[in-house]
Amino acid sequence: MSDQGFAIILYTVREPAKEDLLGTLKRVRDIGFEYVQWSGMPPLPADEIRKALDAAGLQAIAAHTSMEPFEEDIEAQIAFWNTVGTKDVAPGGMMGDCRDTLEGWLNGARRLEAIGAKLREAGMRLSYHNHAWEVEEKFPGDDRPKLDVLYGETGAQNLYAELDLGWVHAGGGDPAAYLRKYAGRCPVVHAKDMKPAPKEGESRFAELGRGALDWDAIFAAGSEAGVEWYVYEQDSCDGDVWDSVQASYEFLKANV
Repeated sequence: MSDQGFAIILYTVREPAKEDLLGTLKRVRDIGFEYVQWSGMPPLPADEIRKALDAAGLQAIAAHTSMEPFEEDIEAQIAFWNTVGTKDVAPGGMMGDCRDTLEGWLNGARRLEAIGAKLREAGMRLSYHNHAWEVEEKFPGDDRPKLDVLYGETGAQNLYAELDLGWVHAGGGDPAAYLRKYAGRCPVVHAKDMKPAPKEGESRFAELGRGALDWDAIFAAGSEAGVEWYVYEQDSCDGDVWDSVQASYEFLKANV
C-alpha cells in the first residue's frame, strides 16, 4: 500500500448487515474494499468481530465507539480494540452531556484529552468525528466554530481530527482548508459527498465524485496534511446501497 489508503465505514451498509453480517462483509470485500471502519454493526465480542473480518478477508483500520466505556475501564477497551486489530478509535460526536454550553463543551474536551493521552501511551489514537453543526455553530462569547474550540483546547497528540469532509462542506466550511488547518492531525478522514441541491424527499448524500465537493482540491490538501486513510461514508442512498458502494469504490480506486 502507498502512504494513503481507502476504506469503507460499515455504517454505510448497516441495513443489509442487520440481516446477514457475514454476507455483507463478504460482499464489501467482493466489490474490492480491503479495509473497513467498524461502525453501526450488530454488537459482538471482539474475538467474533475479528473472526468475521478475517473470514471475509477484511481488516479494520478504525472504529466508531462511544467514549463512556473508556472512562469506566480503559484497559478493557484497549484490549477489545487490539483484538479487533485497529489502533484508531473515535466517537461519532461529542458526549451528550457536554454539548449545550461552552462550559460543557470544554469539559468534554478535557474528557477526550484524558482518554486520548491514555490511548497514546498504549499505542492507539483517539479522533473526533464531526457533523455539520460543529462547523456552523458557535457558543456565545467565543467567535470560533465549535469544532475549532475543541481542537484548540486539546493537544494534537491526544485528539486527532477525523474530519467528515461532507459534513464540513454542509456546515459551510471548506474541506480542503480544514485539512490544511489541521495538517498532521487528520490521519483518518471521512470521504463523503453531498448533492449540490437535493430535491424534496431525496437524500442529501451522493456517491463519491457525484456531488458538490471539490475532490481534486481535497486530495491535494490531504497529501499535504498527511491523511493516511480516506473512509467512504454515505449515510443514505436514493437507490440500492450496493450500487452506491460500487460507484464510490471505483472513484476511490481511481483517485487514492
